[in-house]
Amino acid sequence: MGRWGIVTLAAVAAVATACSPSAADDATGDETTTSTTRTPRITDDSGRPPVTFDPCYDIPDDVMNAAGYDAAKKELADMPMGTYTFLGCLYKNDDYFPGVSRGFGLNILAGNVTLEEEAQKNGHISEPASINGRAALLRVDPSASLACTYVLETNFGIVIFDRLYHSDSVTRPPIEVWCDGFEELVASIEPFLS
Repeated sequence: MGRWGIVTLAAVAAVATACSPSAADDATGDETTTSTTRTPRITDDSGRPPVTFDPCYDIPDDVMNAAGYDAAKKELADMPMGTYTFLGCLYKNDDYFPGVSRGFGLNILAGNVTLEEEAQKNGHISEPASINGRAALLRVDPSASLACTYVLETNFGIVIFDRLYHSDSVTRPPIEVWCDGFEELVASIEPFLS
């Protein structure tokens, strides 16, 4: 697993264990005052560009709610790594269809590593993609159970959209359905990126 993959797993663990609902409430309360010129919540000492897109602050709640994710329950996490930074936000879609699907977990990470660095680390499980004309990678790792990932290039680095399909069946859904409908969601968020 590449370093960014470890970051993604660490982010999910950090979000799930270290964030409180009050942090998400704070993110929701500040939405009317956010802009792309806001000072980043955290910075690092790497000399890399500051992360100017915050997934919990800069994606309008109505966009996520319309996609089936309860924005009122989003959870944020700060991940200063010294040599790079990731700002993360976890969203849940708990749509329940007995015998078909339990829903999705969506982790969005904005980081100041480059798309080229991501391709070097995870190129063996990624393919070039484009979302609304923006350079991207699509990563579907057969060894990462039911995960579909889009990585989009930004002016500060990348934004990773990592969706986990929660199956409600004893049989594993085929890899071909892991990304169903996900490109449309990522495309609806792309205009808000830096």
